Parts: sequence; C-alpha cells; structure tokens
Amino acid sequence: MNGKKWNRLAHALLLAGALNWGLIGLFGFNLVAATFGPLARIVYLAVGWAAVYKICGNGNRTDA
Repeated sequence: MNGKKWNRLAHALLLAGALNWGLIGLFGFNLVAATFGPLARIVYLAVGWAAVYKICGNGNRTDA
C-alpha cells in the first residue's frame, strides 16, 4: 500500500471516529459499539493508529 492510500485510510478512520464521538456527545449512542460489538476494540485501535499516523506527519504526504 502506498503513502496516498495510507493517508486516505487514516482520513476515513479519523472521520469515522469523529462522527462516533459526535453521536456519543449528542445522543449517547455509540455507533461503533452497536455496529461491531466485541470487535469495536479493534476499530478503536485503528482510529488511534490513524491519529498517531497523522500527528507524526506521515499523513501529510500526497506524492507517495
């Protein structure tokens, strides 16, 4: 997977995490837990990876 694809994946995961937190804050509804059940922990880890990826600057590459 090249850098551009990792960047898109990180964007998608961060968007999903942000929407999930918005739903939790507004309605008290956790979409990730409701959708993935016991596998939600894996989704949370993936969102955390995406955040670290972006913070470290790896998500700023658009040419790779």
